[in-house]
Amino acid sequence: MNIITDFRWGSVIEFLPQLGVGLLYTLLVSVVGLLIGFALGALFGLWRLSRFRVLRGIAVVYIEVIRGTPLLVQAIWLFFALPLLVGFTLPSLVAGIIVIGINSGAYIAEIVRGAVQSVDKGQMEAGRSLGMSHHTTMLQVIWPQAFKRMIPPLGNQFIISLKDTSLLSVILVPELLYQGRAIVSTYYNAVEIYTTVAAFYLAITLTLSLVLRRIEKRMEARS
Repeated sequence: MNIITDFRWGSVIEFLPQLGVGLLYTLLVSVVGLLIGFALGALFGLWRLSRFRVLRGIAVVYIEVIRGTPLLVQAIWLFFALPLLVGFTLPSLVAGIIVIGINSGAYIAEIVRGAVQSVDKGQMEAGRSLGMSHHTTMLQVIWPQAFKRMIPPLGNQFIISLKDTSLLSVILVPELLYQGRAIVSTYYNAVEIYTTVAAFYLAITLTLSLVLRRIEKRMEARS
C-alpha cells in the first residue's frame, strides 16, 4: 500500500470555505484582542512608570500574574471557572477576545515601559522647562518618539497573539484550528486538513513579517 497516494489532497478544496470562516474568526479575535491589549498595555505600562506607588503596584501585579500564567489556563479559567463565581457564562467568542486582550496587554505594557524609558530623559526636562506640564510633555513629546520604537515589537506581539488564538479552540471559539478539528472528526483526513491549517498560519505570519521588515526599513531610513 502506498501511504502517500492514500491521502486525498484534492478533497481539501471542498473544506476551504469552512476553513476560511475559521480564518476570519482568527483574524477577528487577533485584531480586536490586540486593540484591547494595546489600550491595556498603554495604561498599565504608564502606570508601571507612575510616581504613585499604588498605580505601580497594580501594574506590577497585573503584568506578573498574566505573564506568569499560560494563556491556555487563562482561557479555561475565564470560560469555565469564572461562571461559577459570577453566575453567567461569556459567549466563547467574547471570552476569546478578552483572553487575547488581557494576555497581550501584559506584554505590551512592558513594551510601552521600555519604549518610554528609552527616550532621553532630557526630553522631559526640556518640555518642563518650556512650561509644559508633565502630562502634556508625555503626550506631545515623549509618546510620539516612544511609539515609533514600539512598532516592531508590537508587530511581533501581533504575530504571537495570532498564533495563540489556536489555543482558544479549547473554549469553543470557532477559529481556524477549531474548524480544522471539526472537519477531521467527521472525515478523518487529519494530514490534509492540519497541513492546510498550518499553511494558513504560515502564510499569515510570513506576510506580517515581511510587512514589519518594510516598516522597520522605512523607520531606519527616516531616522
